[in-house]
Amino acid sequence: MSYIKENYTDNLENELRYLKLLSKQYPTIADACIEIINLQAILNLPKGTEHFLSDIHGEYEPFIHVLKNASGVIKRKIQDIFGNSLMEEEIKSLATLIYYPEQKLELIIKKEKNIEDWYKVTLYRLIEVCRRVSSKYTRSKVRKALPKDFAYIIEELLHEESNNSNKERYYNEIIKTIINIGRSKEFITAICKVIQDLVIDRLHIVGDIFDRGPGADIIMDTLINYHSVDIQWGNHDIVWMGAAAGSEACIATVIRSSARYGNLATIEDGYGISLLPLATFAIDFYGNDECLEFKPIIENDKNYSDKEINIISKMHKAIAIIQFKLEGAVIKRRPYFSMEDRLLLDKINYEKGTINLNGKEYKLKDTNFPTIDPKDPYKLIPEEIELIEKLKSSFLNSEKLQRHVSFLFAKGSLYLKYNSNLLYHGCIPLNDDGTFKKVRIGASGKEYSGKALLDRLEIIVREGYFHKDNPEAKLYGMDMIWYLWNGSCSPLFGKDKMTTFERYFIEDKETHIEKKNHYFDLEDDEKACNMIFEEFGLDPKTSHIINGHVPVKIKKGESPIKANGKLLVIDGGFSKAYQSQTGIAGYTLIYNSYGLSLVSHEPFESTQKAIEEEKDILSTRVILETEVERMRVADTDIGKELKLQIEDLEKLLNAYRTGLIKEQI
Repeated sequence: MSYIKENYTDNLENELRYLKLLSKQYPTIADACIEIINLQAILNLPKGTEHFLSDIHGEYEPFIHVLKNASGVIKRKIQDIFGNSLMEEEIKSLATLIYYPEQKLELIIKKEKNIEDWYKVTLYRLIEVCRRVSSKYTRSKVRKALPKDFAYIIEELLHEESNNSNKERYYNEIIKTIINIGRSKEFITAICKVIQDLVIDRLHIVGDIFDRGPGADIIMDTLINYHSVDIQWGNHDIVWMGAAAGSEACIATVIRSSARYGNLATIEDGYGISLLPLATFAIDFYGNDECLEFKPIIENDKNYSDKEINIISKMHKAIAIIQFKLEGAVIKRRPYFSMEDRLLLDKINYEKGTINLNGKEYKLKDTNFPTIDPKDPYKLIPEEIELIEKLKSSFLNSEKLQRHVSFLFAKGSLYLKYNSNLLYHGCIPLNDDGTFKKVRIGASGKEYSGKALLDRLEIIVREGYFHKDNPEAKLYGMDMIWYLWNGSCSPLFGKDKMTTFERYFIEDKETHIEKKNHYFDLEDDEKACNMIFEEFGLDPKTSHIINGHVPVKIKKGESPIKANGKLLVIDGGFSKAYQSQTGIAGYTLIYNSYGLSLVSHEPFESTQKAIEEEKDILSTRVILETEVERMRVADTDIGKELKLQIEDLEKLLNAYRTGLIKEQI
C-alpha cells in the first residue's frame, strides 16, 4: 500500500485543522501505523452475529431465556465442541449452567458429592466454550467484555495453547487455585455471562416491548443492561412513550389496554404508579354496573378472585370512557389528522341505546353512561379531570418509567438501516396503486411520504417528549405520538382505524373491521420492496426489510418469508395472546457471517423448569440465505466506518511524512 501521493498536499492543507486534532490521539508515525495495521486486521475478522426479535409484549421469561440461550446457538456450540465426548444429558446440563449460572450452581452444590472435581471438569469445559465463541473477535473486544474481577485470568486461559507444554502447569495451577481459594462459583458465573455476551454481537428489537404480557418493565431493565442493542419503536411502545411525556390520551390508553389484559401490575408494581384513584372513581360511578363487556382477558397462569375481576372491570370501563373523551379532544384540536370518523360519542342516541354509524343504526350492548352528558358527550366531568391530573402526575413522576422511556429515545428510532437491512415495526404507508402515500403534517398542509415521512415524524415525536420551552410544540408532539398509535396513515399502526369503541359496544362484527394499509397487500411484491429499498438508499439486490407488528399465522399456512426473501416478518407470537393464532411462540432472525437463518420457538414453560428440569425452549432453525464467502467486518456498516478511519490515518501519516504536522516525540 502506498501512503505517499503527490496530489494529496493541497487537500491535506485544507484538512490540516482536523488532522492536528487527530494527531493528539496518534502523536507519532509509529502510532498511526500501528492503528492502521490494527484496523486493517479487524476488517478481515468474521462479521459479528446479529439477533432480531419483535413483538415481545411483556413476555419477559421466554424473552430473557432466548437471550440467555442465544436462540439455541449456545447449545449448538456445545454440541460442536463436545458432541463426540459428552452425552446429551451432560450437554443439556452444561447449557443450563451457562444460561442460569447462579441458580444452577445452588442446585449442583447440594447434589454433587465431590464438588471440587466437578468444578475442575466444568471450568475446563466453560473455558473451551468461551474460547470458541470469542475466536471471531479481537483480543481488545473480548477484553472489554470480561468482568473486572477475573479479566486477567480469563484472558490468560482463553489464549492457552493446547500444544504448549511449557505453560501446562501454569494453566492447571490457575484452575486449581480458583478452586482452592473458594472463588469457583464467582468465576463460573462470570465466564457464563461472558459467553452469553459474546454469542450475540448486536441485538435488534423490532418493536412492541409493551402491553399484553406481565413484565415489560423487566424486559426494559434487561435491555438497558445489554451490551449492544437498538430498538425500532412499535405502536405499543409509542403509546407508553406518549404516556411518559404527559399525553392524557396516551395515559388513558395505556391503562385501558393494561386493564383489558388483566395486567395492571406492570403499571402499579413495575412503575410504582398508583391506580387507587381510578379504582375509587370506578366504584363511585360504576358500583352497580357489572361491566360485563369490560371483563379482563385473563391468561391461565394469572390468578384473580371474582372480587378483583369485578373491580378491574369497573376500572376498565371507567378509563375507556375517559379515553374516548380525551381522544375526541385531540381529534377536534387536530382536524388535519382526518379522524372525524372516530368521533362516536356524539353518534349515540342515549335514550334509545343505539348508535348511528355510516347511516346504519346499531343497538349498543352497554347503555350505562353515568359520566356522559348527551348534550356535550366529550366534556370531562370534574371528577374525571381530577382523576386524570392525578394519573398524569404519577406517570410524569415515575422515575423508572422516565428512565425506561429515555432509553427508548436514546437507543430507538422509527426505522434503522443496518448492514443492508431496513428495520421498521409496521409499514411504509402506500396508496392502492403501490406509490408512497402522501401524509399531511401540521396546520401548514405540507405533505411527506416514504423516508421523509418517517424522518419528519421522528423529529415531532422527540419534540413531544423533550420540548420544555414551547408548550404548543410539546402538545403537538404528544398529539402526534397518539396519532402514531392509531392514526390511519401511521407507519406504526398501518390500518384505516382502530375500532376499540365498536368492539366494546356493538355486537355486529362488520363494525369491528380494521382495513390494513395497501403496504400489506404488497408484502409479497418484489417491485414494491425494491421501491422501498431505493427510497431508503439501499441496494435492492442485497437488502432485506425486517418487520414485526402482524403475527404470522403459521397454523393457516402463512409464511414469514415474503417477496422471495426480500421481506421478513418476524412476529411469531411471543405474546401468549397471539400463540393460538400463530401456532408457535416467537421468532429470532439470526444474521451471522455465514448468512441468514430464522429460528422458530415453541412455548416456554417457565424459568424454574428450565433450571430445575433443564427444559430448554425447543427451537427449529431454517437457513434462509447462505453467503458464498464468509462475511467479514469489511462487508458491514462498521467496516465502512473503519475504512474511513484508515483513510484519515493515512492522511495523517502523509502529513507527518511531508512535514505538514510534526511528530510529538
